[in-house]
Amino acid sequence: MEFTVLPDCPAGAALAARVAAPKRIDHASGRPWIVGDWAEGEATVTEAGTRRLAVFGHTRSDDAGTASALGRMRSLHDVDRVASRLPGVFHLAASLDGAVRLQGSVAGVRQVFTARADGVTVAASAVDPLLRLTGAGLDETLLAARLLAPGGAPWPLSLRPVRRGVDALPTGHWLELGADGRARSVRWWELPEATLSLEEGAGAVRSALTDALATRVDPHRTISADLSGGLDSTTLCFLADAAGADLVTYHVMPLDEANEDTAWARKAAAHLPHARHHMLAADRAANLFDIGYTADTVNAAPEGPSTWASGLAHIRDLAGRATAEGAALHLSGFGGDELFGRMPACAWSLARIRPADGLRLVNRYRLANRWPWRSTLRQLADRSTFAQNLTEVAGRITAPPPPVNEPDFGWVFAPRMPAWATPDAVAAVRDLLTTAAERTPEPLDADRARHQALSSVVFEGNTVRQVNTAVVGTGLVWEAPFLDDRVLEAAFATRIDERLAAGRFKPLLTTAVRGLVPDDFLSRRDKGEFSAETFRGIERNRDRILDLCEDSILARLGLVDPDAFRSAVLNPGPMSHHLQPIQTTVACESWLRAHPQDTGENR
Repeated sequence: MEFTVLPDCPAGAALAARVAAPKRIDHASGRPWIVGDWAEGEATVTEAGTRRLAVFGHTRSDDAGTASALGRMRSLHDVDRVASRLPGVFHLAASLDGAVRLQGSVAGVRQVFTARADGVTVAASAVDPLLRLTGAGLDETLLAARLLAPGGAPWPLSLRPVRRGVDALPTGHWLELGADGRARSVRWWELPEATLSLEEGAGAVRSALTDALATRVDPHRTISADLSGGLDSTTLCFLADAAGADLVTYHVMPLDEANEDTAWARKAAAHLPHARHHMLAADRAANLFDIGYTADTVNAAPEGPSTWASGLAHIRDLAGRATAEGAALHLSGFGGDELFGRMPACAWSLARIRPADGLRLVNRYRLANRWPWRSTLRQLADRSTFAQNLTEVAGRITAPPPPVNEPDFGWVFAPRMPAWATPDAVAAVRDLLTTAAERTPEPLDADRARHQALSSVVFEGNTVRQVNTAVVGTGLVWEAPFLDDRVLEAAFATRIDERLAAGRFKPLLTTAVRGLVPDDFLSRRDKGEFSAETFRGIERNRDRILDLCEDSILARLGLVDPDAFRSAVLNPGPMSHHLQPIQTTVACESWLRAHPQDTGENR
């Protein structure tokens, strides 16, 4: 599904002719409003007099109630009455008396992108339509920021595509397009106040997850799902089964024999006898670190290179397997760790909410990680603002990775530029980060742990959206119910001291799904680790990775030293953090080669 939204003005109507799209929805004026391509059932349009409201995606609504609410609206702000209660994940657009409102989902699974064309602002559900309208070129500085490891650039830079003149809507905002062609973003969503007890929050999470699955599952409809053996994916499999899905699951066996995921996945499969379960071999090529974008994925990632690109072969292989089973929708547990696990700053936050409990948690962390008391107390006493912390992070992007025995309770996960990044690339990224600190000085929440959790949720939402862009044409759509707006609200409304119940793993989720998921699975306390797959993949694909060093486009752009990168590939180092900058560099180089029009290459 892909669409472009146009303002209700002559210039907007003229642009519609340049958008090659088979479907169209008009404003009440008769001018084109939404043009694009979507499947039957993916869009619902409600009319009330001259007003229009369109919803694209997975949700359920009361048509009569929506029409009544639409007729009573006095301004675009009143659309909140509809948007704030719909379950699922969707884009929502309203055309009201010449003005337009457009929004996606909070986590960015459904995002809104904007650009200027012929003097007016236009919006789209993806970057591609805007590239066709504007011809927006590569922003080399934003590309350089994709080299940061681990995870790329921090929020808010994580939202931005690597295209000049194309922007993403800020988190929790909707876009207004005026009849004069001008635009502004308006904040409509903030993290809810955390007031619920564990039991109250668990009830809200259970209800929201049940609704999330109900919007996606039709009885006997074939749905595929990850069954990693972890709590998050296992929970979704049991919820889908309870909702009546014809369920097909996939488990990729890990290389590390100490990883217990396969044993847990087999136990879960035994409790789901009506589903069809597939175990995929650990050492299959598609499961290992690969070079990312290839000739098969040319122009499949218009937003820019992604940190997960080394797993693209697995994603496309899984899509082929699932569609062969009749599935068109695949469930994944993206977002579960961020919503229900512990963020690095949790101890910092809890120490301010409930000092005694917070200090006990800090001491447990300190003992488990062998943190010195002096540095632990220094981090605990830190009062820097988000903007100050982001500026400090900018100053440290060339420092060695932090020691494993040093705590970091800051606002921002501190990434590093690869050792082979050029001084010009480092300077450009540092300036990008400090400018972001000046322009976006406020965090997503006043509490550090909640900010970290939501920024991580947004990272996961970006990942799901970009995966779906990369597998367009396979017939399979990735879905992550944990990232639905209503699920986020239920989880974040629970008090942090309740979400960190002592001695329990993901207590909010385990309490929420008790009785739906067998008790055995709710007692698991460990998680699998998968660096072995990256080491094995680099070893197996070393020649292909070294080929990327030859006549490197990143080097010609002045962003990396190819000889230093080649040395790192030949001698990656023994620790998993040594692999992360190799992953981001391979993703960026292979992306450039798969998008030759952005650099004038003809490969």
